[in-house]
Amino acid sequence: MPQYMVERHLPGITPDQLSAAASRAKNVTAEMTREGKPVRYLRSTFVPAEERSFCLFDASSEQDVKEANERAEIPLVRITEVRHISAEDVV
Repeated sequence: MPQYMVERHLPGITPDQLSAAASRAKNVTAEMTREGKPVRYLRSTFVPAEERSFCLFDASSEQDVKEANERAEIPLVRITEVRHISAEDVV
C-alpha cells in the first residue's frame, strides 16, 4: 500500500493539542478502514522551531488521506506520496 506524508503548519499548537490531533487521526482512519476505505495513521514528527508537523499514513490514495484529515478536522499544507528507507534497507 502506498504511503503518504502530510505536511502541516501548526503555529502556537500545544503538546496536548498535538496529542489530541494524533488521536483523532488514529480514530478516523480506523473508522474509515471499517467502512471499507483502508487508511492507517502511522506516526507524526513535529518540528517545534518551524511549527511544522509531518504525518505518515498508509492509504490506497491521496484522496483517502485528504478525507481522513478533513474528517479529523486537522489542517494540512500538502500531501505527498513517499517511500520509506530505513538503515536496515541500505548496505
